[in-house]
Amino acid sequence: MVNPLILILFLISGALTGWFGLGLVPERFLTLTKDIEEFRLILCGVGAFLGLITGLVFQKLRQRLINKIRTMPTDLLISRSVGLILGLLVANLLLAPILLLPLPWEVIFLKPLAAILSNIFFGVLGYSLSDIHGRTLLRLFNPNSTEALLVAEGILTPASAKILDTSVIIDGRIQGLLSCGVVEGQIIVAQRVIDELQQLADSSNNEKRSKGRRGLRLLRELREVYTRRIVLNSTKYEGNGADDILLKLTADTGGTLITSDYNLAQIALLKDLKVLNLSELVLALRPDVQPGEKLKLKIVREGKEDNQGIGYLDDGTMVVIEGAKDVIGKRVGVVINGALQTNTGRMIFGRLEKEPQTSDSENINQPRSTNTS
Repeated sequence: MVNPLILILFLISGALTGWFGLGLVPERFLTLTKDIEEFRLILCGVGAFLGLITGLVFQKLRQRLINKIRTMPTDLLISRSVGLILGLLVANLLLAPILLLPLPWEVIFLKPLAAILSNIFFGVLGYSLSDIHGRTLLRLFNPNSTEALLVAEGILTPASAKILDTSVIIDGRIQGLLSCGVVEGQIIVAQRVIDELQQLADSSNNEKRSKGRRGLRLLRELREVYTRRIVLNSTKYEGNGADDILLKLTADTGGTLITSDYNLAQIALLKDLKVLNLSELVLALRPDVQPGEKLKLKIVREGKEDNQGIGYLDDGTMVVIEGAKDVIGKRVGVVINGALQTNTGRMIFGRLEKEPQTSDSENINQPRSTNTS
């Protein structure tokens, strides 16, 4: 709603400038026109067009400024704001005597020009000084804030906000990530996600109802433990579903979307958004086993092929063991042969440790023993 209003205001301002700016046109140009009112309408149209272009540029600058302010730490934002205000104050104090000087009409334009240039110069100077020496100001207000000083010096970067998807709330893995300190920064929960959890909790389906209640209970526990870090965002976005709203919220805040939905993660990457896919994180954190490594596994069931047994690593990775059909239910030694990465995960192949390692070619080439007796 704000962006169209900005364009309309600039459009109207440009049109009015062109309409009333006819009096500033020199007389020699007005004598060349046959119809003054038609020339006024042309100026009005040109002013409206320039106002629209200016509005679009202002809109882009405003969006960049908002994104930068949202990702900037509060202490650094305060120090830069104070530096900008002090710079503008000094500029206007020095400008006051200049504005009182009587100047001839021919050079009267120097007063507004001096006002504009002095405000820009001292404003940028105050902002730059606070940006460079802001850590000193931060130390005066909060001498114990080491993190704020490191951020001000550029050694640390502020943690981005994390936007939670419904899936990561329901499965409960976000609670473990927070308790381990893996996830930093503010945790944002969109109102649409809460509404989705409420719909699941009120569902007539038992499975959906249990998922919704689990998600709401987890959110309540997170609010009790991480009081200020959990932020409930009530901004209303226009979208076809919860995924569109989460993508828009991530883009506006410049944060990181946390989800376990593969399709949503891919769409976020296509839109150049930061995303953390918990399913990919789990795969990346799985222990890597190398061919020839020996493990102790329990054979839990038969495999698809003959004489195969199935075991599992501690992280749930399935291991297919050749020749393990007869030892189901026992813990045996297994030698890893290799691994295969699939769309659903990783599959590891192995064989029983007691199985002979000689190949058929070696048996063929082995010399036969002869009986000389």
